[in-house]
Amino acid sequence: MEDAGTSDGTPTAEEFQFPRIYVERTLAIIKPNAIQKSEEIEDIILTSGFTILQRRKLQLSPEQCSDFYTEHHGKLTFPKLTAYMSSGPIIALTLARDNAIAHWKAIIGPIKAAETHPESLRAKYATSELENALHGSESFHVAEREIKFMFPNTLTVPTREETEEYLSRYVNQTLLQGLTELCKHKPLNPCVWLAEWLIKNNPNKPQICDGAVVEGEE
Repeated sequence: MEDAGTSDGTPTAEEFQFPRIYVERTLAIIKPNAIQKSEEIEDIILTSGFTILQRRKLQLSPEQCSDFYTEHHGKLTFPKLTAYMSSGPIIALTLARDNAIAHWKAIIGPIKAAETHPESLRAKYATSELENALHGSESFHVAEREIKFMFPNTLTVPTREETEEYLSRYVNQTLLQGLTELCKHKPLNPCVWLAEWLIKNNPNKPQICDGAVVEGEE
């Protein structure tokens, strides 16, 4: 039986399994009727394993609310929704953790949370079906749009598929070789050694050629 890996016994990039840690972002909003409980709500957010990446207190105009809730255009409740969301200050939060969107939605509960999810934040802080205290993004793409709306200078985060493709194409093979050499040499300062090795062996660094340039014949 042949040994797995390359001819010198080094495992291939496919065989070497890198640990995968995916951090997702979602937008949370503490709405006007819950603004007085913001510190309490933010404590719950932190103890639930989220990191608050961005925080902003602001008051939206009816026109801004209309733009933010564009998917609700045409619904009978839309005028009341924009009036409510522009009636006082709100706190917008960018939250991060693994599966952030699903976790935050589970914590706040559905619109009619008091009836079906008595332990949820909406059951605790909502005063009506309209004034439901908290907002959470519905999906990854919605979260990206909503975060960009509330925090215009935010950089767009690549999708999981885009990240995997980028790492596979530009990083994994070279990094695997560097880690293999690191294990062979066992330097005293492994981080510095690996950084220097990656600089020296960067496959994308410019190539410098010595010698005179030969001009083509006319």
